[in-house]
Amino acid sequence: MYQLQVENMSCGHCVASVTKAVKTVDAQAEVVVDLPAKQVTVTSTGALAQIRQAIVEAGFPVTSAA
Repeated sequence: MYQLQVENMSCGHCVASVTKAVKTVDAQAEVVVDLPAKQVTVTSTGALAQIRQAIVEAGFPVTSAA
């Protein structure tokens, strides 16, 4: 499970975009977005670096990931 701090998320469309980006790396990933906290929790077998990159490429800066 990964915890990412993701900036520039403000609406349901943002949540959908981030979720879609993660699922391009791992279609079976479970993605939970806490919009007010700007946190994304990902349960996946995919590599953290790939997930982070996919979110960044979708237009959302990732300020921390663990």
